[in-house]
Amino acid sequence: MSQIPPLIGDGRGRYRVHIVGNSGAGKSTLGTELASILDVPFIPLDSLFWKPNWTPSTPEEFQDKVTQRLTEDEKGWVVDGDYASDIGDVVMERRTDVIWLDPPFLLYFPRLVMRTLQGLIGVKNNCPPGCRETLAGVFLSKERSILYWTITHHSPVRRRESENLQRWDVHAGGNMRRIGGWGTELRAWKQAVVAMVRGT
Repeated sequence: MSQIPPLIGDGRGRYRVHIVGNSGAGKSTLGTELASILDVPFIPLDSLFWKPNWTPSTPEEFQDKVTQRLTEDEKGWVVDGDYASDIGDVVMERRTDVIWLDPPFLLYFPRLVMRTLQGLIGVKNNCPPGCRETLAGVFLSKERSILYWTITHHSPVRRRESENLQRWDVHAGGNMRRIGGWGTELRAWKQAVVAMVRGT
């Protein structure tokens, strides 16, 4: 039985990778690294959805922006985020690989808290262009708080992606793989991707 490669691709050396998981799980960090390894664009959906001052795009605007970005580079892309309720199958029908980042909550939530605090004091802004975290948004608003969202969506996201994995598991002929654990599995997978790209 042949070994499953770290990425499936389209069979012609092109990779269209969709990274999913809860907020704060490390999708953007991995997406940036993976896009650099594959030499393709990194497309964070948050940046396309949110306009300045946290103004959401309409579904039509969002779909148009996403579709345009997905067709800009024939070599492929790396997309971070879900938004299926807003853009439907725009990403799903084009992706060759799905990476579900599923680290332990106790690993990624403290990192998210630190990242959010850095944004509040102006050390590092991880928000979409023209948007910033505020004390009221982080601590007083259920709709705007990334911390509240992450806590309340940890289990629902896991259930959803577990169901998706049952349908699309790469070990059963699909194109989805789960990467969990405290970092060892992710590092090993990234090393395998680098080796694949280099042909070693």
